[in-house]
Amino acid sequence: MGTSVFSWLSDKLASQRCQYWALQCSGWGGYTLLTFIGGFFWVENHWLYTGYIAVAAASGIAISEAMRRGFQRLWDKPAASRLTGSLLVVILAAALWAAIKFGGSLWLYGKESEEHPVVLGVYWFSYSFLIYMTWAALYYGIKYYQASLLQQEKALKAESIAHQSQLKMLRYQLNPHFLFNTLNAISTLILDQDGKTANNMVTRLSQFLRHSLDNDPMQKVTLAKEVEALELYLDIEKVRFADRLQVNVDLEGDAPKGLVPSLLLQPLVENAIKYGISQREWGGEINIRARVFAGELLIEVSDNGPGVSEAALAGLGKGSGVGIRNTCERLRALYGDEQKTRFCNLPGGGLAVNLRIPFEQDA
Repeated sequence: MGTSVFSWLSDKLASQRCQYWALQCSGWGGYTLLTFIGGFFWVENHWLYTGYIAVAAASGIAISEAMRRGFQRLWDKPAASRLTGSLLVVILAAALWAAIKFGGSLWLYGKESEEHPVVLGVYWFSYSFLIYMTWAALYYGIKYYQASLLQQEKALKAESIAHQSQLKMLRYQLNPHFLFNTLNAISTLILDQDGKTANNMVTRLSQFLRHSLDNDPMQKVTLAKEVEALELYLDIEKVRFADRLQVNVDLEGDAPKGLVPSLLLQPLVENAIKYGISQREWGGEINIRARVFAGELLIEVSDNGPGVSEAALAGLGKGSGVGIRNTCERLRALYGDEQKTRFCNLPGGGLAVNLRIPFEQDA
């Protein structure tokens, strides 16, 4: 029963209108209670005093509600007009409430008083002005706070949309780059009158493109599925290189279950083939290793080619090369500072690309 009431109350307070009236009733309720206790022990007629407090509180709520409607009309005005208009609304509200309270005071205590009526009028107006200025300050404070939250929400939403658009743009850059290289290879085979091999490459290219189109570019896939997609690409390259290309895959422990961006490995392997394997007359091998360590997925793509110069090594991931730069940018966009990409020449020859990303699994 208690849980149901709490859930109902939470649902009600989710709307701004209910929040407003909850604050309105709480504030005026607290004011009424304090005023009642403050004068209860020294007034003679408690019934009249209670009636006076009730009328003052009810009129205070009604006037503040009228103020709110006035503030709403002023909300979209320029800042100077809003400030001037709000001050005028507060003055009018304070004057009206002061007149009600002053009249109630005369009705409750009579006209016998040591103070001059003008002094009493100034007192009640000052008192009312202070109350309503406080109410206005709270109203605008909450209003500006809500507007700030709304702007932050819009900014975060816009940032999220821009982030997704950036990832899609980076993701879609992969296929045109790969497509250009493959079509260029097919064109060469056709010029060499090797129609059968060219036909095999076209068939495998269609399978690879179908796989790319069937998968959401924003979706992460397991490393095992990423390797399966990579094999579609390698089938195309093996037509070109035949026995000159050897690929070794070693996924340890939970590494195959780790989630990675789709087509993450393809540009790395393509780079290894272009600058490593194709540079050697007898071909070479590409090694893909992955393991999980300390909550991170560690992936290494290496080849036994000639490697690169120190100057070229320092510029990898930052230069004009689409594939490597694209991979680095995708990882930065997805993981921020939680990822790391490192390039190094191997002692025995060849280049190694080491990726470090958070280890994630399907829920």
